Amino acid sequence: MREHSLSIPAPERWGEGIVAVPAGGELEVDVRLESVHEGILVSGTVDTRYEGECGRCLREIAAPVEVEFQELFEYPGQETADFEVQDDHVDLETLVRDATVLALPFQPVCQPDCPGLDPVTGERLTESAGAEQQAPIDPRWAALHEFTDQDGSARDRVAPSTEES
Repeated sequence: MREHSLSIPAPERWGEGIVAVPAGGELEVDVRLESVHEGILVSGTVDTRYEGECGRCLREIAAPVEVEFQELFEYPGQETADFEVQDDHVDLETLVRDATVLALPFQPVCQPDCPGLDPVTGERLTESAGAEQQAPIDPRWAALHEFTDQDGSARDRVAPSTEES
C-alpha cells in the first residue's frame, strides 16, 4: 500500500456547465494505492474550487468542492476493463476529472435563497428592493383583488341568507 498527497494544476478547464474548475486551478489530491489480487485499488479525495455564475442572478461565484473516488485498475487480461494498469502505472487523470465534474452543482446559486432576476426589467432582485416593491397583479386575477380589504380579509359581498323551515 502507498499513500500520496499531490498538489497539481488542472491541465484544462473541467466542466461544461455554468460552473467549472478553471484551467490551472489547484487540485489537492490525497490518494491511496492498494495492491489486490485483480489489480490496484485506488481510493482518495480531491479538493479544489469551481468558478462560474449563479444560475439565478448571474453573479460571479466561486466555491470549494470535495470529491471522494474509488476505482479498481485491473491488470491487463482477456476482458477489457474501464481502467487498466499500464506498465506498472495507473493514470488517475480521467478518474479524477470524471469524479470532479460529476460533483459540480447542476444549478449553482450564490446563496440558497437567491431571488434571481426581475422578469420584467432583467435586473437583479435584492431582498431590500423586493420588500419595498409590491409584486404586480396578474391581469387575470385583478378582478378578484377588489374582493379583499387592505388587511387581506374578504368583504361581505353576499347578503346573509335566511332559511325558512
